[in-house]
Amino acid sequence: MRTLLASALLIAALSGCSSTSDFLRPYRIDVRQGNFVSQEMVAQLKPGMSRDQVRFVLGAPLLMDVFHSDRWDYVYRFQPGKGQVQERRLTVIFEDGKLLRLDGDVRSEEVGAQ
Repeated sequence: MRTLLASALLIAALSGCSSTSDFLRPYRIDVRQGNFVSQEMVAQLKPGMSRDQVRFVLGAPLLMDVFHSDRWDYVYRFQPGKGQVQERRLTVIFEDGKLLRLDGDVRSEEVGAQ
């Protein structure tokens, strides 16, 4: 009887040490990658702005394709230690060196969006 009781207590104690316990998981840092672009930053963009003005507002783009020189891509990814991954993408399209439109997750009402 004592063996059965000891076995039951041991099983109950070990069941609290399952892999879903936060106590046994290693600490994971928050990982931020890319350019964070806020709605306030996008609201400052106006059609016809030059590349330098856009770079001043948003910062340097993460991706500049040599084959598509009129397109800048701002990509942001936030992976918290605990929780869901968040991703944002903003594409800035120029025509003749002037801001034409924006595509992506963060938009402004003044700049044409598709």
